[in-house]
Amino acid sequence: MPVPAPVEYWDVRFTLDSAISEADARVELVERLRESVRLRMIADVPLGAFLSGGIDSSTVVAMMSGISSEPVNTCSIAFSDPAFDESAYAKLVADRYSTRHFVDRVESDDFDLIDDLARQYDEPYADSSAIPTYRVCGLARRRVTVALSGDGGDEAFGGYRRYRLHLAEERLRGTLPLSVRRPVFGLFGRIYPKADWAPRVFRARSTLEALARDSVEAYFHGMSIFRDGMRRELFTNAFKAKLNGYNAVEVFHRHAQKAETTDPLALIQYLDLKTYLVGDINTKVDRASMAHSLEVREPLMDHPLVEWLATLPSSMKIRGGEGKYLLKESMQPYLPRDVMYRPKRGFAVPLARWFRGPLRERAARAITGPALAETGLFNPAYLRHLLDAHVSGARDFSAPIWTLLMFESFLRNVLQADVEGPARKIAG
Repeated sequence: MPVPAPVEYWDVRFTLDSAISEADARVELVERLRESVRLRMIADVPLGAFLSGGIDSSTVVAMMSGISSEPVNTCSIAFSDPAFDESAYAKLVADRYSTRHFVDRVESDDFDLIDDLARQYDEPYADSSAIPTYRVCGLARRRVTVALSGDGGDEAFGGYRRYRLHLAEERLRGTLPLSVRRPVFGLFGRIYPKADWAPRVFRARSTLEALARDSVEAYFHGMSIFRDGMRRELFTNAFKAKLNGYNAVEVFHRHAQKAETTDPLALIQYLDLKTYLVGDINTKVDRASMAHSLEVREPLMDHPLVEWLATLPSSMKIRGGEGKYLLKESMQPYLPRDVMYRPKRGFAVPLARWFRGPLRERAARAITGPALAETGLFNPAYLRHLLDAHVSGARDFSAPIWTLLMFESFLRNVLQADVEGPARKIAG
């Protein structure tokens, strides 16, 4: 018998139609957060929480501490490189709530996990934050069996920096019709010098390219590691022919048609809930935690909470250039100001430095080696260009290089683990 097709049993609708006052919304949000956390604290095994020092995990820990009669177990990762270390912020929250706080220090050059991650994830997964996630899951499992996490907060509350950038671009897109913007800004974008090394606000080419697209295409472009022009050069002609014109932006368009909202922020929140959250964040945490026999629960993804937040106007999520506005206002009595209003870093590793230093030779061997070459997918000259431009400092291609490095490791460690020799030809 044929296997039935998957059937969607839940979706969220961004109605943005709640008439609740901001003061009442703050009170109700705290009540909903407390109830969501309480439900996920029901366990007959040792329980704890990840504590990164960001507002999302700190909110979860604050709610847990108000519920638990015992000190909460909290787990953090510290990095030897101060540019990536947020453990001081985690300690502020741990000290405030007198948690049993456990910290594991990870060297910033903790890249020996590359092949292990390829085997554990069992697919070509290329978010480099899988490294610290894997480490914090290992730390947590030595102390607890269940851990609560703050994942999902950026999508639900409007926390990503890219949301604010997209809204700024949307205001510019609204001044001219697409029929004018596409040819004019498309031309300017092609002739304007590239400046990957600069902060995005100064990367005029990226902004011009975004203005030449519709809202969905622009957001997809901003999210992509390999953008349209790069993909055209990356793939061989033979492989591109087999794609028959397919572009992954079609996935975004398909979800956008179901979003039932024209609100700029709500639309991209919906796109992230359907793509980035499930395909990247949830996958990352699920595989890393299961590799250590750790159960991770996500209070900020509680579906009644997400549904309620989707009724609130977008002005309660981003206001005056500040993301997570309502969450931050609601958490004023519970969290240190330094935790809530510090620059967002993310759970990152120093990729750019790795590929100009300790991983330089390994990246070169992998990306120009037989495993990728024999797939028939990639243009060897462009692969070499990515490496050379990055190593010279002319461009920051660290994310594309990491993606290719993980794909090569996947080919060797998973796809061809039981076959002698490198990867079989995929494009042929």
